[in-house]
Amino acid sequence: MHTPAFFPKTGFSADAARAVGIARLGLSACLVVGLAGCSVPDSDDAPGDIHDPYEETNRNNHELNRALDRGLIRPAGKGYASTLPAPVAETLSNFGSNLSLPGTVVNNLLQGNVGGALQNTYRFAFNTVFGIGGLGDPAGDFGITEVETDFGATLHVWGVPEGAYVELPILGPSTERDAVGRVVDLFTNPLSYTLPKPEKYYGTVANAASKLGDRGRYSDTVDSVLYESADSYSQSRSMYLQNRRFELGSDDDDAYLDQYDDPYDEIYDDPYSE
Repeated sequence: MHTPAFFPKTGFSADAARAVGIARLGLSACLVVGLAGCSVPDSDDAPGDIHDPYEETNRNNHELNRALDRGLIRPAGKGYASTLPAPVAETLSNFGSNLSLPGTVVNNLLQGNVGGALQNTYRFAFNTVFGIGGLGDPAGDFGITEVETDFGATLHVWGVPEGAYVELPILGPSTERDAVGRVVDLFTNPLSYTLPKPEKYYGTVANAASKLGDRGRYSDTVDSVLYESADSYSQSRSMYLQNRRFELGSDDDDAYLDQYDDPYDEIYDDPYSE
């Protein structure tokens, strides 16, 4: 297939190759360390069961996260959502999402998903040129949507097991596999090697602001989970594992059947989709 002309002009191809190399090294390390050190479920556990051998530590981290949310993140998110006009918030979200796409392309390639890599590349180029650096999303208007993925999903494709459930301080619910993936994702975006300072941090700041805005927009729903559930730790754990396993395309036999009647399946809907 013919390589798009914008690749050599921007230097994206060479830096993408470098990022792929770094990610491969990270993957090798993950396979060695992860498979040797990650907790493995008991043999008598049914597929889809929750494996949580660190529950005591996880619950402590959960209480820490609730305290941070109550004292800082929740009020900041509500203030952000109430004061920033929706079009401005959407623009920031578009900008951060666009700048993160090259890292997504690297993960597409690591997973062997060439079609997804090409689609994300076209989306990045289209929005960068015609969306004024990604502030707008004209690609979406033409049906060029993002093929979302991350390095945790790459590890899943490569056969690395999920490992134990963990709740990370500040970052929240995760698994051992996804926690490793989050670290590697810090190094897979080619833009982090090509953009000068401080421009290389603009995408990170925009994404953080977008997450803060999401906390404000979904305040009632998140509050009902964190502060109104009989056991907010169990509820958060169930919701994360169910959503993540669905994202990764787990088979029905492996999917976790939530012990709660989950009324929060719309929590992650795009607020700008309408």
